[in-house]
Amino acid sequence: MTTHDVDTLILGARFVLTCDDAGTVFENAGVAIRDGRIVAVGDVSDYDASNTIDATGCIVLPGLVNLHTHLPMTLLRGVAENVDLQGFLERVWAEEARIMGPEGTYLGARLGALEALLGGTTTALDMYFHPEAAHRGAVEVGIRHAIGPVFFDFPGPDGLEWEQRLDLARRWPDIQDAIGGANVPRFLMPHSPLIVNPEHLRDIDAMAREMGARIHTHNSENQKEDDATVAAHGQRPTMLLRDAGLLDERTVLAHSVTLNDDDQAAIAAGGASISHNPGSNLKLASGAMDLVGYRDQGIRVGLGTDGCSSSNDLDMFAVMRLAANLARLVHLDPAAISAEDIVRAATIEGSRAIGMGDRIGSLEEGKEADLILVDTRAPHLTPIHDPFTALVFAAGRSDVRDVFVAGERVIASRQPTRVDAGQVMASAREHVGSD
Repeated sequence: MTTHDVDTLILGARFVLTCDDAGTVFENAGVAIRDGRIVAVGDVSDYDASNTIDATGCIVLPGLVNLHTHLPMTLLRGVAENVDLQGFLERVWAEEARIMGPEGTYLGARLGALEALLGGTTTALDMYFHPEAAHRGAVEVGIRHAIGPVFFDFPGPDGLEWEQRLDLARRWPDIQDAIGGANVPRFLMPHSPLIVNPEHLRDIDAMAREMGARIHTHNSENQKEDDATVAAHGQRPTMLLRDAGLLDERTVLAHSVTLNDDDQAAIAAGGASISHNPGSNLKLASGAMDLVGYRDQGIRVGLGTDGCSSSNDLDMFAVMRLAANLARLVHLDPAAISAEDIVRAATIEGSRAIGMGDRIGSLEEGKEADLILVDTRAPHLTPIHDPFTALVFAAGRSDVRDVFVAGERVIASRQPTRVDAGQVMASAREHVGSD
């Protein structure tokens, strides 16, 4: 029998969940990786590699895609408690001006990327000031990191005027390419339609089309934000984005908790995606997004943690469980959404939302090898009748054993391979003056 050499063989997995269009699941199977890409899934007996990984007792699945986060805000965890969105922003922005310069952003992004990777997140759609520093910190740890310049009408905590923001955006492709990291699209990030006026939204649309960039923005996070946007600009946030040309398949809308029927119809017609962030929405009492209702309208919905100063962690396993249970509660229907659909929202749907569905998000031949191994040999995962149910309703981020990004094993046996975890944490504590 002829064997084919590959770089890495993952062998003997209890389950391999491909999250492909057919929902293929393999048992007692493996994955073969060469040059950062998947060359075989399922039966890999025809392959040989010097690097073999025993996946006995593990579920192998695509890496999780965090569709909305603020990784550097690890340094602000817990500084704004028991407040709503508006109170949260008021408190956090004061702290950001104090400690979140370029160095703080770099250190916070490193810490956030480490937390995310250890919990099985391989791709993060991040939004933060000083994107160069954030990108540099995150890719050092090994996460697939999508970020871009943030736009405000006013200087904001980073102190940039509007023309300076436009200049940074023009230079961003060169900056992103120079820093490197696993492949991600370009992004421009107007913070929200409340604090980026309609004329400026149109400017961002024109620039994004010119450079082939995608868009990420907050949208309708709570009712107060909607009311303030109407008072300031005469329309609801979704309609402002639509009229600026920003409501198409390039765009990921964070939150979108309080959409009315017209908003939903406009998003479905335009093709924009939504990041559902139940952890922060519940913690800030912003509301309960109707995941099932939006999906029924034909809207793509992925999952995100938001920043860990509003949700307090970057745990996508917690997000999956919250999303599943909240969807059932909203509809008073225990069958409102399946565990498999939740896992797909955290993997392939998130990758499609950022324009990378042809490269990551499922375990298929030719795709980049972003995948995780979840160890099921624990009391809370014994027995397993259905792997999707186990992942959503019983597993946790501490069960993640190994993580691959573009074929590189960036977490091995629960330890990072690129950075020293102790040093990352010590640098973060030192910067904020914490013991």
